[in-house]
Amino acid sequence: MISCLVKPEQKKFIDLFSGCGGLSLGLMAAGWQGLFAIEINRDAFQTLSHNLIKGNKYKFNWTDWLPQKKLSVSTLIKKYKKQLESLRGKVDLVAGGPPCQGFSTAGRRNPDDRRNKLTGDYLKVVELVRPKFVLLENVSGFTMPFHHASKQKKRNKKPRPYSDKVKLKLEKLGYTVYPKMILSSVAGVPQSRSRFFMLAIQNELIPTLGLNGESPFQLLETIIPLFKKKKKLPVKRNISVYEAISDLEVTGRNLIDSTDSTPKGFKQIHYVHPEKSSCFQRLMRQGCNGDIPNSLRLAKHKPATVDKFRKIHEIATPGVSVPIVLRERIGIKKHALTVLHSGKPSSTITTVPEDVLHYSEYRILTVRENARLQSFPDWFEFQGKYTTGGQSRKKDCPRYTQVANAVPPLLAELLGNLILDLASRIDSQVQDEKTTPQKTIPL
Repeated sequence: MISCLVKPEQKKFIDLFSGCGGLSLGLMAAGWQGLFAIEINRDAFQTLSHNLIKGNKYKFNWTDWLPQKKLSVSTLIKKYKKQLESLRGKVDLVAGGPPCQGFSTAGRRNPDDRRNKLTGDYLKVVELVRPKFVLLENVSGFTMPFHHASKQKKRNKKPRPYSDKVKLKLEKLGYTVYPKMILSSVAGVPQSRSRFFMLAIQNELIPTLGLNGESPFQLLETIIPLFKKKKKLPVKRNISVYEAISDLEVTGRNLIDSTDSTPKGFKQIHYVHPEKSSCFQRLMRQGCNGDIPNSLRLAKHKPATVDKFRKIHEIATPGVSVPIVLRERIGIKKHALTVLHSGKPSSTITTVPEDVLHYSEYRILTVRENARLQSFPDWFEFQGKYTTGGQSRKKDCPRYTQVANAVPPLLAELLGNLILDLASRIDSQVQDEKTTPQKTIPL
């Protein structure tokens, strides 16, 4: 029986570069116990704290030597090195997603982006803690080489993807490493984005897993159908955008003043739970007890903007990025723009709200709609500003950004189940060794 159906004894994890808590939420939902999470941004940590430290659904069993506040991973290493070393043998999993902006194909892919180096801090914590498992998440660009990397060109070396460097470092630390690109939609997430995961397992544990040389990710073929059945989601098809957010449409609904927005003057729908809802909407509403989700604020589009969005709807193929020729025809200089297809999973949710337009209404999505497309449950409340601009972009992490940067909780839960299954195999092997009578050699 695999672990997504039977909860084993709780295993412990720490989350590095945790953002607003999507990965932690998924791991806790799978049955993991969090010891702490490290996030340097004030806004993102405020959301994580509100939901997973001070909340009443899932909670970190926060270690007593670490303050519950925003913190960088480098500061964690400098100030708490001995405490981290004391966790050896007590932490089963180090998880997290180091910042990905320098690797992202949606950005400039800068090999000299200082944030690329933060992966080294992640690996330093792994070296100090020595967990049984390591789960590293990043964008697909993490696996692509920087073709214009100047230092490598000077040395006449073929550019290597950053993922290869990380894999080599983990192998030197005594881990067997398994990389995998995973489509978010396989876990029931209504989004077609692929995410890169690297699962590392201590070398000495590999023989106990019975993998026969195969990647542990191959176990997902067995786990996914059972996982979806447990969530009461369709097994053989993806969740569509309409199934995810149709109950949040503006059309036919009353508008009220936004309940969680400063400055004032913004509107939101008066949310009423529909008589008929999709299986995904019912899943997202679990645990709400009739409460209205937050982050429903609608953008205040100018008439000219609404007219431009209407023109985009007329020329766009739903679900496909608008070609540059058509974008230029109506005066749009954006790198990417997509009108959602109501009958398919969403395109990638990005940190720029204007990258995606609603499938039937001439507007961008709300934070809550983006959160649904990332599989955040409605009880999960986002904190901080909705948007930011100018110089504030360097330090702020508004709600739209928090949602876009997060690991989808359903995908995190699926992977949490996978690793728990592996952990249970190790525990079973250890238990068998303890109960098997020792053979004696006759004298």
